[in-house]
Amino acid sequence: METETIKQEAWNTPTPQFQNNKKVACGIFAILLGPLGIHKFYLGYTGTGILWLILSICSCATLTGLFGLIEGIIYLTKSDEEFYNTYQVGQKHWF
Repeated sequence: METETIKQEAWNTPTPQFQNNKKVACGIFAILLGPLGIHKFYLGYTGTGILWLILSICSCATLTGLFGLIEGIIYLTKSDEEFYNTYQVGQKHWF
């Protein structure tokens, strides 16, 4: 009987809100400022951001510019929940 009540009331549970979802800002930073690695610093990946800057200097910003564009598109095409769980909770640093 209790499982029926839970199943019937499942429609009434609110969807979780992701308070600090940084998806749009990170996507824009990655596309526009990809060679500087601002999106890495914004997500809190300081070590990866410094490595990104070093790679940018060594490759004259061509490699990191391309990777920034790719990462920005990936960020913006993910759902809010998927982005939050992958990059903010799961701390996935690359792609």
